Amino acid sequence: MDISTLTDSVDEMCRTWAAFQEENDRTTGRNDDALHKMNGRMDQIETAIRRANRTPAGTAETHDYGPEVKAYFDYLRHGTRDEPNPGANALSREEMKALTVGTDPTAGYLAPVEYAREIIKGEVEFSPLRRIARVRPTSRRALQIPKRTGTFGAVWTAESGTRSETTGLSYGLEEFPTHEMYALVDVSEQMMEDSEFNLEEELQLEFSEQFAVTEGAALVNGDGAGKPEGFLQHADVAETVSGSAGSIADASGQADGLIDLYHGLKTAYAVNGTWLLNRATLSEVRKLKDGQNNYIWQPGLASGVANTILGQPYVEVPDMPDVAAGAFPIAFGDLRRGYVIVDRINLSVLRDPFTQATSGNVRFIARRRVGGQVVLAEAIRKLKVST
Repeated sequence: MDISTLTDSVDEMCRTWAAFQEENDRTTGRNDDALHKMNGRMDQIETAIRRANRTPAGTAETHDYGPEVKAYFDYLRHGTRDEPNPGANALSREEMKALTVGTDPTAGYLAPVEYAREIIKGEVEFSPLRRIARVRPTSRRALQIPKRTGTFGAVWTAESGTRSETTGLSYGLEEFPTHEMYALVDVSEQMMEDSEFNLEEELQLEFSEQFAVTEGAALVNGDGAGKPEGFLQHADVAETVSGSAGSIADASGQADGLIDLYHGLKTAYAVNGTWLLNRATLSEVRKLKDGQNNYIWQPGLASGVANTILGQPYVEVPDMPDVAAGAFPIAFGDLRRGYVIVDRINLSVLRDPFTQATSGNVRFIARRRVGGQVVLAEAIRKLKVST
């Protein structure tokens, strides 16, 4: 009898034995004939297995059954000693430990865990300034935009009065250079071949995410040297000082500083303005009240209506500083008019299989070229915490 036939016989026996056990539970003591037949069938299988393991030319059996095999057949015949009406050779639960999945060598290898093709990732925060600033693409190394630098004044005159030239109108040119950032990752060739994930796609996502983090920080606090200029660093962006030291509230705990900041902008900028602050500062703002004891933070009352501070929407910007003496934790203004982001190359990824070939690695080099700076300082204002 070959191994295939033996396997089929074992499968058939297991199915028959399972049906027998179910029936025996309902008619205990009335299935003796079936029990004898099943034991006879198992004896035949054991005999066939012994013969299959004998060496040629009638030599003695070379395979000696271990305790696991004997335990398996005893279990199929008699169950365990902890079950009702156990057989004479039934196994104890201690002897059945060889059939559990708790330890790999005993049976755990036969019950593998499930592997999910997903990666658990924490949330990565970055400043969403692209949502509220003006974004301009360019195909050159820099972008230039004409800017009015001076204007004339109109003059009253009589019907036949003499008119002279009104001088003062002048223009300049604002230039927005693009700056480069990069990321470099080496991946082994075997990892590329054997990974369950598409590593190139995964790296694309990582590059995009980390570039957004780096860009967002520069758009807020960049010094303009080899990177974008942050609106908090621009010398011409005006400031309003809060009313009490180390706090955004005034001495009475009210929001006079934020009210002064709001009205420090021209009306045209204020009505289109957006508050910029991080989540910790937002928590402090939500506690502030005006002179009539009303909270200056108000929830949106309808679906799709944004929550507001003093009637204007706000954006959580993780890169804004926390509240501290001398810090600038809040800014307000019309960034669509006041700040410009220039995109030259959004994302370029070079797959280099040669540079690290002798080390068995593939090198991925990602680049991005972007610029940004304040274009109209009077459209933005920031709050400075009093010292």
